Amino acid sequence: MREANAIAGNLARDLRSTRRRRHLNQTQLGDKVGVSQAEISALEAGAGAKTSIETWVAIGIALDRPVAIGFSRDVVEPLQDAGHLAAQELVIRLAAAGGWQASFEVPSNPADPRHATDILLTKAASTTVLVEVWNRVDDLGAGVRSSDRKLAEGRGRAAGPVASCWVLVDTAANREIVRRYPAVLRSRFSGSSAAWVRSLTIASEPPFTAGIVWADLKSARLRAVKLAV
Repeated sequence: MREANAIAGNLARDLRSTRRRRHLNQTQLGDKVGVSQAEISALEAGAGAKTSIETWVAIGIALDRPVAIGFSRDVVEPLQDAGHLAAQELVIRLAAAGGWQASFEVPSNPADPRHATDILLTKAASTTVLVEVWNRVDDLGAGVRSSDRKLAEGRGRAAGPVASCWVLVDTAANREIVRRYPAVLRSRFSGSSAAWVRSLTIASEPPFTAGIVWADLKSARLRAVKLAV
């Protein structure tokens, strides 16, 4: 009601000032709208919070100032990368609960921050895992080349072993890619998917050969990818 009364107060000020500019008294305006002078007086006093939208629209038309009603800008606007962030959030949360230290959007080469790894996982034994999250794999070859470059850069700087894993969001598009190209994926991601799920969730030693896992956002868990033979 406080918000409604504040809006009614703003409308009241506009109503009063516009009516006077139009050289209309309250009775004349009431006659145009079909309400009494007393009701116009009450509206100008700020008592219009419960007045119907129809009445306010009629007043706007009578004053040649049509009423515009709409919601204000969303105070929590969706982020452009909300879908990708949801998958990253899931992986980071599960990995952190399992004992990994997780970093978000880490440049693979500090000298060229345009290219970043979605999630960088580290633990005390100096093991590093580069995790790439894919809402949709649009160019498999380009994605693999990008991961190889980041992996080479990571191994060039890290003191310990570095491994790489792809996390595919469980979508119809990604499932179709897995269904169509099992031999291609198996040749490139030979690491055990089940072992990668264990590694990402309980911080066990990763396979150190690249792997892929599913991110099931609905159930909030990671699942092994089963490639057809």
